[in-house]
Amino acid sequence: MANKKETVEEPLEKQLWKAADKLRKNIDAAEYKHVVLGLIFLRYISVSFEQLYDELVKQQADGADPEDREEYAAENVFYVPANARWSYLVSKAKNPQIGKYIDDAMDVIERENKSLKGVLPKVFARPYLDPTSLGELIDLIGNSTLQNTSTKSADLLGHVFEYFLGEFALAEGKKGGQFYTPRSVVELLVNMLEPYKGRVLDPCCGSGGMFVQSEKFVKEHQGRIENISVYGQESNQTTWRLCKMNLAIRGIDASQVKWNTEGSFLNDAHRDVKADFVMANPPFNDSDWSGDQLRNDARWQYGVPPAGNANFAWIQHFIYHLAPSGQAGFVLAKGSLTSKTGGEGEIRKALVDKGLIACIVNLPAKLFLNTQIPACLWFVTRNRTKRPGEILFIDARTKGHLINRRTRELSEDDIQEIAKTYHLWRDESAEYQDIPGFCASVPVSRVAELDYVLTPGRYVGLPEEEDDFNFAERFTALKAEFKEQLKEEERLNKVILENLGKIKIE
Repeated sequence: MANKKETVEEPLEKQLWKAADKLRKNIDAAEYKHVVLGLIFLRYISVSFEQLYDELVKQQADGADPEDREEYAAENVFYVPANARWSYLVSKAKNPQIGKYIDDAMDVIERENKSLKGVLPKVFARPYLDPTSLGELIDLIGNSTLQNTSTKSADLLGHVFEYFLGEFALAEGKKGGQFYTPRSVVELLVNMLEPYKGRVLDPCCGSGGMFVQSEKFVKEHQGRIENISVYGQESNQTTWRLCKMNLAIRGIDASQVKWNTEGSFLNDAHRDVKADFVMANPPFNDSDWSGDQLRNDARWQYGVPPAGNANFAWIQHFIYHLAPSGQAGFVLAKGSLTSKTGGEGEIRKALVDKGLIACIVNLPAKLFLNTQIPACLWFVTRNRTKRPGEILFIDARTKGHLINRRTRELSEDDIQEIAKTYHLWRDESAEYQDIPGFCASVPVSRVAELDYVLTPGRYVGLPEEEDDFNFAERFTALKAEFKEQLKEEERLNKVILENLGKIKIE
């Protein structure tokens, strides 16, 4: 009886995922995700279209035309031609040519909706995709739970789309992590920054998770979603397409989410944008960022970043795009808190001395799918009027729980605890207090004494009680950090040897 009850109570998105994954057979998750997410998107726009279509049919006596494309544009609803509607595709689900019917549907939807041009996948007629499994997938996504053409159904499909993005990232492992930032990390960034209104920029936006969570935050706090506008850039075209679909399924205007192969450093698509909020998860320790071509770039106001590591190039890129009172929250490799390679220590010193750094959060291990490198969050604020001479350090390494052997996730309670600590500190609330082993408000003079090292563990001290200390877990985390430090040393030694080889002996 217990097992039966669990099956009944299992969330819809999990039921759908399990069923869809069974149909995957021998197809790689990286290929299969475009099939499934494309169909969920198609189902979503059909739900939205059918809802408005039915209303227009009822209003025909008053002059409404359910086939007038302008009627849909006026309501920010995608127009779906007859041969691309879900009901039509369901009628063809058992046809051996179902893949071609879906590809044709994607083509005609792009032609009718300019904002979707070049976005939708046309992979359904490929020989590796079994027509029978594809028909079953159509039946699955169009099941009775989603038949009701209501706003709730559209919201549910958006939730399913987001859940599937995460599951595909898990299935792809390291490769999947390149397009997907774990939900709990994004949620933490958003809850700490609180983007109620203004411009939100992510210069390496992946599949758009920062924007989706920003929209959720505004709605959950009774704000108006039209009060925020999103600006994004992505260098991977496949990921950019996922992002555009992810935002479209939420009704978020993605017209300012740009793609180019050069990326944000070489070809900044939003050169003149000054954002109220910058949120990002850039590639960790990227050595292939074209730094040699950008030695004299105007963005390097606090020092020229080393050509072999993009961490401090990203930081200055984010600051460059901040409005006069803007805030930035972003993920970086933990090494950015201590590194002195190629002038990074001097840049970090300048950022501290200028009062830009508000908070540093040390994250637990195993949060990210594509790397075991320890990570942290930086929070940067322009024109700080409160606590201008202090930095808040939070050590959250003991937070979170394992969802499988390789992956950890922050709980809602973890997120709220960290965010609340930051807000109480930022607002100079009397409720804020340092907690040994977790958080400390530190004067910049103390940071200077420790040579501008920003590792939270240096400042928060040890917890008052160590009874729950998990030696095995801590040993594993330290071992992983040690391995990464060895890799960094090997990389640096290689750079030194390469540079020595270039020196001509007189």
